[in-house]
Amino acid sequence: MDIQTMTLSHSAAARVAAIAAKQGKPAILRLAVEGGGCSGFQYKFELADAPDPDDLKVETDGVALVVDPVSLDLVAGSMVDFVESLGGSAFQVTNPNAASGCGCGSSFAI
Repeated sequence: MDIQTMTLSHSAAARVAAIAAKQGKPAILRLAVEGGGCSGFQYKFELADAPDPDDLKVETDGVALVVDPVSLDLVAGSMVDFVESLGGSAFQVTNPNAASGCGCGSSFAI
């Protein structure tokens, strides 16, 4: 897999590092895509203990983003960012493959 197919922003890497340090876990963020949500697919984020052998792995500032091959087909070329606004803070995926999304930004359609 081409390691240039995903990007983890510096702000997302910093947030993952902070969460991982609090929980005593490695700084590895797993992005997965599941069926469901308002628009058909939804993003799922969790800290991982280690990447799986077939995962795509990209690193920013010592923090890893891992994506399984099935999810990668739906999010290739995406950027994972962490944004803070008056409405709250959240990880956000800018997905060039998404034809549409919902208002909350956590689900999308292809």
